[in-house]
Amino acid sequence: MRHLKAGRKFKRSPSHRRMLLRNLATSLLEHGKVKTTVAKAKELQPFAEKLITLAKDGWNLNNFRRVLAVVTKKDVAFKLFKELGPRFKDRPGGYTRIYKFAKVRQGDAAPMAVIALLGEDEIIKAPTRPSVV
Repeated sequence: MRHLKAGRKFKRSPSHRRMLLRNLATSLLEHGKVKTTVAKAKELQPFAEKLITLAKDGWNLNNFRRVLAVVTKKDVAFKLFKELGPRFKDRPGGYTRIYKFAKVRQGDAAPMAVIALLGEDEIIKAPTRPSVV
């Protein structure tokens, strides 16, 4: 039984899984969107959002070093602090969105998705419950 066992393993060793998430996060921050499987996108979302939250506080040496420990390209870390951090300054979270594809990957029928950063002025409202009368 897998009670209280959070996270996905992806049939990889812990170091391979860590590098997978680091590379996906770097690509997401560099290009703004990444096409991957639904499971990887769901695992990447909180990982990348924590990096953006670090950059929201402004340039800080400690936060910059924490981001550099994860991001594999130095210019992406600078982009994160100079462009993406100020862009999401007033947003309390939810910097990414996952779009699922209707078609599956041809080789293994894995469900595919695109994880993308929100646009400059894109607003996502929380879902509202229907009122009971």
